[in-house]
This record gives sequence, structure tokens and C-alpha cells, in this order.
Amino acid sequence: MTLYETLLSDLGRQYHYGGRASKKPDLPGLFLYLFSPRFMPVVIFRLSHFCYRMKLAPLAKLFSLMNFVLFGLEIAVRCEIGGGLYLPHTQGTVLGAFRVGNNATIYHNVTLGAREVDLGYSEAGRPVLGDNVIVGAGAKVLGGVKVGNEARIGANAVVVADVPAGSTAVGVPAKLI
Repeated sequence: MTLYETLLSDLGRQYHYGGRASKKPDLPGLFLYLFSPRFMPVVIFRLSHFCYRMKLAPLAKLFSLMNFVLFGLEIAVRCEIGGGLYLPHTQGTVLGAFRVGNNATIYHNVTLGAREVDLGYSEAGRPVLGDNVIVGAGAKVLGGVKVGNEARIGANAVVVADVPAGSTAVGVPAKLI
């Protein structure tokens, strides 16, 4: 997907959760949601990742730092995140996953990242989330775990093992229910 298509997908999720599911995203809606604390961090991340892909690393880091300072959200510029990302709240969230699928909903104080220092940013050491995954507030998904499509991670869960598609994981350490 292009940057524009991805942003439209993200905007569509904003409309869905904003109670406007029947209405198609339009230019005035984009302007309205651009300044939303739920949408602006997504836009800034998309710009950061775009700059990273275009080999403009200093600019990518600048956008990433802007997200951190303004919204308390740290997203690795290398992280591949599919369209439809929805962040209801951003404070304290760290997204250092290797990849996040389409239509992810990630609540505040979530950490997706390596269990140990991983300067090489390898898939083996970082989580991979499927499509339509919901990660509850305060949850931690650590290491090279795979979270399947349609999976749910409960609030404050600590996930250190794979979560199959359609499952729900809760607790410390997380267990499937």
C-alpha cells in the first residue's frame, strides 16, 4: 500500500470507532481527525516509517522523537505496521515489534518488544502480530512470539509464548482461555 492508501485505511478505523462507520472518510474528516490524539500519532509514525523506507534516517528519527515528546509513544521506525492502526490512548506505549498486521488496536502502556537488547532488530527476537489483533492496556508481548490473526491479549498480560489465531491470552505469564 502507498502512504496515502495506508493513511486512508487508518482514517477509516477512526471513523469506525468514532461512530461514523456508515460514512466514508473525506477531506474534511481527515482535517478533523488529523489533530486527534488518536490519529495524529499514527500519521507521524507513517511519516517516520516512510522516511525510513526512503533512506532518510535522520528525518525518520526526528518524526519518531516528535511522537515520543508529544504523545508519549515510542514506535520503532523499522516496525512494519499494516493499515487500520488504532491507538485509543498512546501514553507509555512502546511498539518495537518486528511486524504488526492490519487493523490492530493497541491500548495504552503496551510494550511490544525484545526480551533482551536487540540492536539488529531481528524477527527472531521481536513479536509478530497478525491481522485484527487487540492488545489490552498494560500488556507486554516480549520476544520472538507470534500472535495470530483475530487474537486478543488481555489487559496487563505478559505474553512470552505464541498465541494462536482467534485465541485470548490473559495473566502473568499469559495463558490461553
